[in-house]
Amino acid sequence: MNRLPGHISTVDIQGSIALIDAAVGKQQLTAMLIESSHDTAQWQAGMPVTLLFKETEVALARHLSGMISMRNRIPCTVTGMECGKLLTRVQLNFDGHAIESVITTRSATALGIAIGIEVEALVKANEMAVVPA
Repeated sequence: MNRLPGHISTVDIQGSIALIDAAVGKQQLTAMLIESSHDTAQWQAGMPVTLLFKETEVALARHLSGMISMRNRIPCTVTGMECGKLLTRVQLNFDGHAIESVITTRSATALGIAIGIEVEALVKANEMAVVPA
């Protein structure tokens, strides 16, 4: 499980859905939570949180341009790889934080994933969990 420490910058709530923007360094990341209205009251701007997301929910892109619906575009450098026949685990450095992505080996090959290259890690807001730090 990937973990990034941050602080809530904004909270937008409608009914049982909350969009929580958190700053991790200079990067803004968004988590979408579906909770009871009682639970959404705990989230406040400035609050320290940990953002959690599975390695299998991290897509990778190179030279991505244009608009995309994924809210979380995280600039990273590839620091390591474990290549298997079907899957590849890619270790990434994001502003001093280690995160990982598991993608198909076919995709890793097609993207030319190698240690030292720059990629964007992409995570949908609904796949990003947030917990109090």
